[in-house]
Amino acid sequence: MTLFDSDPPGDRSSSPAIRRTGRVGAAVGAAALLALASACTSTAASTDADPKPSADRLAAYYGQKLSFGSCADFGTSAGDKKLYVKPFECARLEVPLNYEDPTGRKIRIAVLRLPAQGEPGQRIGSLVLNPGGPGGSGMTQATSFSAVFAKSPLVQRFDVVGFDPRGVGSSTPAIRCFSDAEHDRGEDQTTLLASSGGWSGEDTRRLAERCAKGSGGAEILSAVGTRNAARDLDVLRSALGDEKLTFAGQSYGTRLGAVYAEMFGTNVRALALDGVVDPTLKNPQRRLSQQAGFQQSFDKLAASCAASMDCPLGTDPAQATTVFQKLVRPLIDNPVPAGKGRTLNFTQAVGGITAGLYSPEVWPVLIKGLAQLKQGDGTQLLKVGDVFGGRDPSGGWNNYLEANLAINCNDEVRRTPEEEARLRADINRTSPFVDSGEKVDGVSRDACEAWPGEPSLGIPYAQNVKGLPATLIISVTGDPATPYAAGRVLAGDLGGTVLTVEGARHTVAQDGINPCVNTASPPTSSI
Repeated sequence: MTLFDSDPPGDRSSSPAIRRTGRVGAAVGAAALLALASACTSTAASTDADPKPSADRLAAYYGQKLSFGSCADFGTSAGDKKLYVKPFECARLEVPLNYEDPTGRKIRIAVLRLPAQGEPGQRIGSLVLNPGGPGGSGMTQATSFSAVFAKSPLVQRFDVVGFDPRGVGSSTPAIRCFSDAEHDRGEDQTTLLASSGGWSGEDTRRLAERCAKGSGGAEILSAVGTRNAARDLDVLRSALGDEKLTFAGQSYGTRLGAVYAEMFGTNVRALALDGVVDPTLKNPQRRLSQQAGFQQSFDKLAASCAASMDCPLGTDPAQATTVFQKLVRPLIDNPVPAGKGRTLNFTQAVGGITAGLYSPEVWPVLIKGLAQLKQGDGTQLLKVGDVFGGRDPSGGWNNYLEANLAINCNDEVRRTPEEEARLRADINRTSPFVDSGEKVDGVSRDACEAWPGEPSLGIPYAQNVKGLPATLIISVTGDPATPYAAGRVLAGDLGGTVLTVEGARHTVAQDGINPCVNTASPPTSSI
């Protein structure tokens, strides 16, 4: 399973404690921040970035008016089709594949909207969402967000808008590397980090070639990075008729929001960024920080489980990692049955556990899965990984994993085989529960090694951004995927405020599961 950062499966209800910190201003809740009156103004943000070619070359794109209608032709799975129904409306936004060549090939961004449900005179504008990933569907996020906040001023006063970033979901063309059958057989590996196996340079070339073949060509693979997604987001803002952008991003969505603020700061109305990706860390440092968080969560899972005499990880938490290794390492050579003709291998087992560590509410499911695995049954752990990876109950897979790979390959600096082996070894030391016990020297390759084009994000990003309007950064103290400290870093870079949530989960705001976050309000002077 490929992991950058995204939201896990399962019920996420909890009420962790909260405290307010920050560099600038008073902390405000996500709902309150985004519902500030439309008359709010601020000084213009400044940055050294040159975000786009001259306006006249892009005028046709910025002048688009979206034609919203039925969502019947949208969605890539049976589950999507059930969600994308009235009162939701859908449209397609046309953008250039290459912003340096706006008269060249065009692609289409899929957009879903729930029109503001309140009185027409109370409408503020559009609230645009990103769920993370990278590779998560903003369209699907908009449907769940609308249900959670159905009675909130957010849904009453804003059009709730979700879009599938270029290469993702219902946007066309979409990144595709594997068939559903290959996904089901576990033949969809896109990283050796926190995984098993080895690759050669030929393996990475074949991966890039098969993704190009399934996605519409190499030029598509090299054009789906975060900076292009931010450019698309600004075109979307204009096509929605909004002078300024109101944006809520979680997990990877905080990277997208921060890059947008860097490139288009004068077009920002308000930002709420939850579960922050550190804008100063390159991939090796970020992955090590993330894996340290996952090990901490695994240790907490083991301690919780150890209270029961029948805990599959044993009653001594200090030995839980060793017990787990003995349980999953045999799966490298001998996968176990996992129902309906499928099997569970080492990579899938570790991926399922890691996915469940995002949220303590899923831990009982993981413990059940580990107990089954001790009996030679991988069904439960495979199900957890399936949900996280985008498998529909009908057996169809969305393209989350493939899009995740493609976007990261466009964003992150690529590593040599020696650097990849060193990172792999460092991850195994930092997070030993994912250690397969295999050698890493001479068999480790960055999956992006043969990817077409060059990384385009640039790290650090979102530096020297000044004068942004109200920016809320939400960080959870025990977040296993995006460590709390990253929120403070981004708040310093954007001049924002940190809302600190004490807990052990990844992201909290868009699910509406924390009453304190939902109701924290700004001072009267902020309105």
